[in-house]
Parts: sequence; C-alpha cells; structure tokens
Amino acid sequence: MEKVELEPVASARVVGPDDSEVESQETQVAPAAPAFPEGGLAAWLTVIGGSMVLFCTFGAIQSFGVYQDYYTRVYLAGSSTPSQISWIGSVQVFLLFALSLPSGKLFDEGYFHPMMIGASVLYVFSLFMLSLARSHEFYQIILSQGVAIGIAYGILFIPALSVSSHYFRAKRSSAMGVVFAGSSIGGVIYPIMLNQLFNGKAGFAWGVRAAGFLGIVLLTIANLLMRTRLPSRKQRKTTFTPNMRRIVTDVPFMICGIGGFLVFWGLFFPFFYLQLFANLHGVSPNLAHYTISILNGASLLGRTIPNFLADVWGPFNVIIPMTAVSGCLIFAMFGATSSGALIAFAILYGFFSGGFISLIAPCAASFSVDVGEVGTRIGVVCFVVSFALLTGNPISGALLKPPHYEWKNPILFSGITVLAGAATLLLARQMAVKARGTQRV
Repeated sequence: MEKVELEPVASARVVGPDDSEVESQETQVAPAAPAFPEGGLAAWLTVIGGSMVLFCTFGAIQSFGVYQDYYTRVYLAGSSTPSQISWIGSVQVFLLFALSLPSGKLFDEGYFHPMMIGASVLYVFSLFMLSLARSHEFYQIILSQGVAIGIAYGILFIPALSVSSHYFRAKRSSAMGVVFAGSSIGGVIYPIMLNQLFNGKAGFAWGVRAAGFLGIVLLTIANLLMRTRLPSRKQRKTTFTPNMRRIVTDVPFMICGIGGFLVFWGLFFPFFYLQLFANLHGVSPNLAHYTISILNGASLLGRTIPNFLADVWGPFNVIIPMTAVSGCLIFAMFGATSSGALIAFAILYGFFSGGFISLIAPCAASFSVDVGEVGTRIGVVCFVVSFALLTGNPISGALLKPPHYEWKNPILFSGITVLAGAATLLLARQMAVKARGTQRV
C-alpha cells in the first residue's frame, strides 16, 4: 500500500472506529490512497474540460456587466433601477457559491457525472427561457437568468474545479489556475459576442440564444473529457469521512473564509459596473463595449501565473499581495475617466483580481487533511462568501444614487472591503504558519 503525504493543519482530530473524536498533535492520519500522477493525458483532458465548464459559468458571470449596462439603458430602462438590476447577477453568483457546499459534498460522495450532466441540461434550457423574457418584465429575467441559471452554475462549478485534485497534489494550484483560465477566456468572448448581438440586428433574444448554442457545444465536450480518478468515499470503504464540525471549528480555515467574504463584498464592483461607468463618462461606445473583455483578458494571466508561483511559495503568500493591490486599484477608478486611463485600469485590475479569484480555492484546499475533503473545504468557503456576492453589488448599486450616479460612494465601499479582506487573509496566513511550522503556506 502506497504512502501519501498529508498537509498539516493547526488543530485536527481523528475519527476512530467508535466515531469519537480524538485530538491529534499536528495532522490527521488518513487511509492510504493511490499516488497522484501530477499529469498525463487523462489529467490534462480533465483540466481542459473543467476550463470549458468555467468558460460557461464563471466566464458568463464576469460578463454580467454587459447585461447590467444593456438592461439599465435599454431593456429595463425606466422600470428597474441599477441596484434592482444588479440583483439578477448577484443572485446568479450567490447560487453559484452557496450551492458549492452541497455540490462539493456530493462530488466527494461520487456523484460527479450525474451532477454535471443534469446541470448542463438545466443551464442550456434556462438560457433559452431567458431569450423569451419580455422587455421591462423584471420577474421573467430574474427567474430565468438569476435563479435557474444560478442553480445550474452552483451545481457545475465546484465539481468541475475540484476534479483536477484527483490528479494533482504538488501542482494543485497550477491545475486549478488552468481550469480558472477558462473563465477568463469566457469573460473575453461573451462580452464581445453579446454586445455585438444585443446592439446589432440580432437583438437581445438571439444574442442570448447564441450563448445557449455555445453552451451546448462546450458543455457536451466538457462532459466527454472530464473523468474522476479516485473512487468515491463509499467505494474506498475508508474510516475517513470529512467531519463538518471539525472543519467549521478550524479557526485559521474559517478566518480564511471571512477574509474571502470581505474581499468578494467589493471585488466584483468593476466587473458589474465598468461598462456602465465608461458609457456614463463619455467614453466612446466602441471602447466601452470592450472594457469588460479587456478586464477579463488581463485576468487570464492573473489566473495562471500566480497559481504557478503558489505551487512554489504557497497560495497564501501569493494571494495576499494580489488582493491588496486589487483593493488599491479600485480607488484608481476616481481618475479612470479617459480612454487611456480606463484601459490601464481594466488591464491592471483584471490581472490582480484574477489572482485572488483563482487562488481562494487552493487556499481553502490547503487546509484539507485528505483529498476526500477537498470538495467540502472549498464548498464551505464558497458558501461563506456567497452572501457577500449576493449583497455586495446591490449595495454598490444603491450607493450610486441614480440618476445622478455618485460613483464615489461605491468605489469607497468596494475598495475598503477588499483591503479589509486582505488584512484578514494575512491573519489566517500567520495562524497557518504557526501551526504548520513553515513560511510556505
């Protein structure tokens, strides 16, 4: 039986045969499992499939700024405020993260393929329902785009991200970075496609249907490529079971979750409002329609390079400076009113915010004592931050105070919360360093 190295945690417990918890010194001893291949054809095909799923899910969410702008100025103009409209995207991203907790547990239990297939069908069906939504009918849009598509996102996201952990341990951050890169590519293509279709002859309905057809192709290929490697927890017949009580009482881990909450409370403000910001500041519409794509294009590098560095230096050592710079850059929006300044902001913010988005999952996974609880750990953090994502952008929209649009208020709110989150992540890092006895965390 092969030996597998386990990552140490601060205060872990072992669940014995009598199901009683016994405190251990530094680590939890888990049953032996097959060694991680750290590569190979099946591994990288699974990573590519996961990146296609994130193209359709997280990439689409990062493109919501196109919908926010179009709904505010055209499709829901006069009937819904920017704050009300932002609830559509916020419900989407809330469900993506909130449902990560149950979907993560189901993934660990071995239900990967049923979840992926069912949620893929729901995703495509919901997009075609959105294409039938009428102008100024807010409830039709929030039910189809916010709730139904959001549920599909929530089921697809964590399994597609976590399945790479079946193949990688030493290179886990790098693999997850490549998976997350798919969201950046989606965040480039979706805004260009939707802006051209919404504002051209095709119109809103066929623009949404085009996204649906694209989803059919990508999700079909993804489901064919992705494969689990390790047996489910039941099939392994192991005494190890992720203990929710131990996980939620792991103080450094939960402080990491609180830090993620604070960061996500303000981080998505530019993703939702940058195109509207550009249009209302007199930037050429031709450029304004590309701001979200520029931002997401820069995040492609931000979601890959830092993850490779994290495998060398540790995920916390990389995510903290990336987050701190992101918070400072939000304040730069005060001066980003010209075309050149707006492009510079989009590039820099896309890169540094992308580093945080792709590294929060490896940070959560680093607390795992066994690969069998990676999905659960990531799911817990995603559940915590989901409430920040639900409320953050509506708060920013309310602070805008239309029709005068006082941008100062949401910029201050977003920048301060992101910096507060960076400080909280630093605290979690210091506690992890003390517990693990190494600076590489």
